[in-house]
Amino acid sequence: MMDKTKLKQAVKDLLSALGEDTAREGLVDTPSRVARMYEEILAGYNDDPAVHLSRTFVEEGSDVVVEKDIDFSSTCEHHLMPFFGKVHIAYIPDGKVVGLSKLARVVDVYAKRLQLQERMNNQIADAIMEHLSPKGVAVVVEGEHTCMTARGVKKVGSKTVTYAVRGDVPGFILEKLMNNR
Repeated sequence: MMDKTKLKQAVKDLLSALGEDTAREGLVDTPSRVARMYEEILAGYNDDPAVHLSRTFVEEGSDVVVEKDIDFSSTCEHHLMPFFGKVHIAYIPDGKVVGLSKLARVVDVYAKRLQLQERMNNQIADAIMEHLSPKGVAVVVEGEHTCMTARGVKKVGSKTVTYAVRGDVPGFILEKLMNNR
């Protein structure tokens, strides 16, 4: 649980350290707004992927399930700056499937934390393997990091692509996800 009182004070201290007048009209409510923002964008700490992946359906007929272009927004733990993009998930059921919206919810569980893209990618794949027990899963994350585009090297439009594969995943599935087709 976040300590909103400490968070508000930290924002006020940051503004003061930046040379701002924290009593200025435009900044008076900023500590409260920032505290609410962090509560929202870091809500994944209060969520559990098991909850979303627990309701399954018996299905013997699907060779592969693919959910593509799942939007995400996360916060880089190194700079506290946003990164965002798309997640693509493919899994090979072993007798059970989950509602498609649940895959997007699992993405949010991990994206709504202080995060590294590489870790988030692995966490999503591991949660699906653990809770659905599929024959295999592949997760591809394409992210744009504002710590690369708005500061530092300032390479606007650059994307970071990470892959996590668990179990038995045929090469053609990986190729489709990697080429985003």
